[in-house]
Amino acid sequence: MTQTSEQTRLDQFYADVAGYDLKPLWPIAQELMPLEPKPKTVPWLWRWKTLRELAERSGELITIDRGGDRRVLSLANPGLDGAPYATSTLWGAVQYLNPGEHAAAHRHTPGAIRFVLEGDGVYTTVNGDACDMHPGDLILTPNWNWHDHNSSSERSMIWFDGLDMPTVNALDAIFFEQYPDELLQPVEARNRSERRFPGKGLLPAGASAQPGPGHSPLLAYRWADTDAALEALLEDRGGPIASLEFTDPTTGRPVMPTMACEMHRLTPGGRTVAHRKVGSSVLVVYRGSGASVINGTRFEWGPGDMLAVPSWAAVDHEAAEPSDLFAITDAPVLKALGLYREATLEQPQEVTSSFPG
Repeated sequence: MTQTSEQTRLDQFYADVAGYDLKPLWPIAQELMPLEPKPKTVPWLWRWKTLRELAERSGELITIDRGGDRRVLSLANPGLDGAPYATSTLWGAVQYLNPGEHAAAHRHTPGAIRFVLEGDGVYTTVNGDACDMHPGDLILTPNWNWHDHNSSSERSMIWFDGLDMPTVNALDAIFFEQYPDELLQPVEARNRSERRFPGKGLLPAGASAQPGPGHSPLLAYRWADTDAALEALLEDRGGPIASLEFTDPTTGRPVMPTMACEMHRLTPGGRTVAHRKVGSSVLVVYRGSGASVINGTRFEWGPGDMLAVPSWAAVDHEAAEPSDLFAITDAPVLKALGLYREATLEQPQEVTSSFPG
């Protein structure tokens, strides 16, 4: 058989395979199963100065109705082909509420968290529980819970939104529902979840034995408690970093089955050990300044800046002053599926470039 006729038969074979909606594995095996994760998500940084300025402009130009009930600017990672996602599994955004505004109630299957950056006098009602919002607070709006946002303040408020929307969307499990007649839901109580779970390490008798809803029944995690816990960790263990995870008080598990929330306190004078973790994260600088090296690129950050960290990226941090970094991660999904792993780098990362922003 001649080389030409062999090539003709091979070409016809591939044409027949494609015509039957099949794909041969052998040409794409290494692409499908690389030796380690090759995420499309790229390390990135969004500056607070620009985020805040654009959020303020949206408050002047976009009404709540024109903004689809929410005035939100989503972080769009440049590696994700225009998708409005911070990473391939996590949505990150800034939401802006004008003084006296009310964002109508709705619910959706993606779970959401709110981390307050600026402003006061706002509450989020979650299934009838009006949760007050203050800077540094973490507020949960879990999967399929009715929620609306309400301001009685003379100042605007800005907070970080974190959702598992890309994950839920990839699973074809998105559902969304407006509250009847687009009204605000009735307020049944104020900060009820905090009264039900009133103290760290303390639970109502029998609470830990009851099957939970899959998310934390405590809806508000206050900055004063977070601040005290971080300070105690630093006093006990020393720097350059103290880290904690917000958890369900009845089980010790992450606040949501698809998304974990963390806070990291950095002290100046030392660089953290570099780690890799399967799964992506979004970091929000609550206060302080410093730099993070992600896969060899140095990102200098200050208050309000937001960073995307891809899966299996090497990461270390160094603070120029005492600093606090809030984070959301997709670790609960990976751990539930038996896919999570992490590693510590034996040598410090070499800085090969700096983020130009």
